[in-house]
Amino acid sequence: MSSNAASSSASSSASSAVSSAVSSSSASSATSSVTSSSASSATSGAAAATANTAAAVPTPTGEYVTQPFPYPLNTSIDGYAAHISSNWVTAHQKARARLAGWTQQEKVNLTTGAGWQVGRCVGNINPIPSQNFPGLCLEDSPLGVRDTDFNSAFPAGINAAATFDKDLMYKRGYAMGQEHKGKGVNVALGPMTNMGRVAAGGRNWEGFGADPYLSGWASEQTIKGMQDAGVQACVKHFIGNEQEHYRTTESSDIDDRTMREIYSHPFLRAVAADVASVMCSYNQVNGSWACQNPQILNKILKTDFGFQGYVMSDWQATMSGVSSVNSGLDMTMPGDVVFNSLTSYFGQNLTAAVNNGSVEAARLDDMAERIMAAYYLVGQDAPGYPAVNFDAFRSMQSINNSHVNVQGDHYKLIEEMGAASIVLLKNDGSLPLNQPKSIALIGEDAGPSPLGPNGYGDRGGDSGTLAMGWGSGTANFPYLIDPLMAIATQARKDGTDLNWYLDDWNLDGVMSVAVGAEVAIVCINADSGEDYITVDGNQGDRNNLTAWLNGDAVVQAAASVNNNTVVVVHSVGPLIIEPWIENPNITAVLWAGIPGQESGNGLVDVLYGWYNPSGRLPYTIAKQRSDYPAEVLYESTDPHPQIVYAEGLNIDYRHFLSANITPRFEFGFGLSYTSFDYSNVEIWSNGNAKRWQDENDGIPVGGFLSDKLQAPQWTVQAQVQNVGPVNGCDIPQLYLEYPASAGEPPRVLRDFTKLNLDPGATSTIQFTLSNYDVSIWDVPSQSWVIPDGTFTVVVAKSSFDQGCSTTFCPSGNNC
Repeated sequence: MSSNAASSSASSSASSAVSSAVSSSSASSATSSVTSSSASSATSGAAAATANTAAAVPTPTGEYVTQPFPYPLNTSIDGYAAHISSNWVTAHQKARARLAGWTQQEKVNLTTGAGWQVGRCVGNINPIPSQNFPGLCLEDSPLGVRDTDFNSAFPAGINAAATFDKDLMYKRGYAMGQEHKGKGVNVALGPMTNMGRVAAGGRNWEGFGADPYLSGWASEQTIKGMQDAGVQACVKHFIGNEQEHYRTTESSDIDDRTMREIYSHPFLRAVAADVASVMCSYNQVNGSWACQNPQILNKILKTDFGFQGYVMSDWQATMSGVSSVNSGLDMTMPGDVVFNSLTSYFGQNLTAAVNNGSVEAARLDDMAERIMAAYYLVGQDAPGYPAVNFDAFRSMQSINNSHVNVQGDHYKLIEEMGAASIVLLKNDGSLPLNQPKSIALIGEDAGPSPLGPNGYGDRGGDSGTLAMGWGSGTANFPYLIDPLMAIATQARKDGTDLNWYLDDWNLDGVMSVAVGAEVAIVCINADSGEDYITVDGNQGDRNNLTAWLNGDAVVQAAASVNNNTVVVVHSVGPLIIEPWIENPNITAVLWAGIPGQESGNGLVDVLYGWYNPSGRLPYTIAKQRSDYPAEVLYESTDPHPQIVYAEGLNIDYRHFLSANITPRFEFGFGLSYTSFDYSNVEIWSNGNAKRWQDENDGIPVGGFLSDKLQAPQWTVQAQVQNVGPVNGCDIPQLYLEYPASAGEPPRVLRDFTKLNLDPGATSTIQFTLSNYDVSIWDVPSQSWVIPDGTFTVVVAKSSFDQGCSTTFCPSGNNC
């Protein structure tokens, strides 16, 4: 979502549901379709590389055209059943029964947002009293309930990814789901699972890093947690919304293989998690608006993935009526064409389109059923579901705000995740701290903002410590524990002399405090967010990859007079830290991300060794900005600029490996206060390993989640030993190296796990691989194909670590 008004006090609109007519342009585009632009563009080297792979399969069964539309539970063709959960089956049965007898207008109202600022949430489906339906409340954000009070401010998605901990990802999702439900929210507008294609991307911090499998695992666990807590999750933004500049006009031009293997994979895992809804994005995809693009909505999402829920638009991302509906859009948000216009592409226009045959009545039934089924999927029909008890648009003191406290003891989880997401990048023995006699705490980022933690609307400013980015993906802090507060508390216990200096622009003052201290801790940051707010000249996307607020100079000044300088980085993404990273006086560097309300407490847990750092980088830190494979398009004279994803499969660490570029710190990297060794890697078939293409003459509806493609076929086993002096957690990562003929990057992540080991202890870990995991997308045949040749599986500490490896031959040919 992109609205900037939800966080401000704004008057309500004078009318309710936006059902008045709009010009016929919304219906005139009914025959518009882009059926194969993403596939037809895939004549690149990546596609050509499949020439040496196993023979292609015939054209998929039932080639999709605009009609008939993909219908829920139509998931079995020629006996190949997709993985559709019994929960969806039951939900659709209940939805069909509930909708029986509903009028056409009632069904239309279920698909049409009430309008901007009409209702108490950022998005609203009006109640339908005649059917005893209470309506729906849709509310941000991916890190907590936005626009309210007595809520928690959780670590951002990028921090959840940095934990590389599936259990913590689930717990975070569950806790956020509890809080959304407690506020009366039906649909939580998250998680955000875009890929961080460009390092300076404004909203990268909302997502889960720069690898499709890491993002996929995190999305899946977050969604399961949220929906187990009873709130509908809405995964976003589908698809190619990878920068803020021109996001409402640009076309993300993505070849078919890259679309399937990189950008759509996290959404596939979201569908596997039974996600209730998917939000389509503002941008165009290969020349067609994402919210009216049948290739991505009807073909990829609803046909190939077998998605059973509903597609909603981002706020004002609906660009037409009939074309959008027939291309797969099920709900328009916030409902009006432009804010407060009281006109809609749906509403009365959708009724007229059904009546004149531009939209089939059965398609309207499909839209309504998908929305209602999601309502039943998470049990929102149960008695006692909380009513909305806050108001997103009006004063916190409004009579509409009941000030319901939903925080529980979630601060404990938030502190744990803050500590678990900290990445130790450098340590020359200065950490952990052991009751130091004196500490100099330096940098504006170490202390509170003079405006308070919520002083900037939607956090659109950078003063004091940074604990979340800006935009619609934020929440109000109930409080914010900054590093100064937390370190001061510990200093009192230890009898440590603590001095601080929070002015980043007086370097003489910095040096006067840093000199003579046993340890100098310098806190720096870098911020970004959504395009409707510009901070210090940064319109969402960062203008550069350097520290804000004179941070680099502050670090160098402190290190010039203190030979035990520890740097703490609070950042939304990668920074170029070459000016000081090799300075021998800088003895440790901690990458803390944007950890939410318990920021300082989680940091102290790691600084003092109560939590042995186990975070891993969810992206690569380069030595220079030009080393990254793609860049933000900052300027264009084209009203609809094209952003060509020319790097294809080679994003982030894949590019660095392919181009033989040494980064400063690679994806997956992170140190510990102990050390680990890997050994005895083995792989074996589970006994039923057959190539997908040997058993199928096409991909059925929902076939991408079929057991024949997704079921474990091989097991990888390795041993991990703690060879260091203290207890700690390790994150073994499973990478796959394809045969050269496959045209894949040199190494790709497939899985990871987290384990805790005492000194000297050894544990056996196991991973599994499916046919899907070892396949590539073959564009000519439009199918997953396992390449011939020898593969290498590597259990490693990072994307560049040599690790421990073995080989196998999944195709059985040319090995």
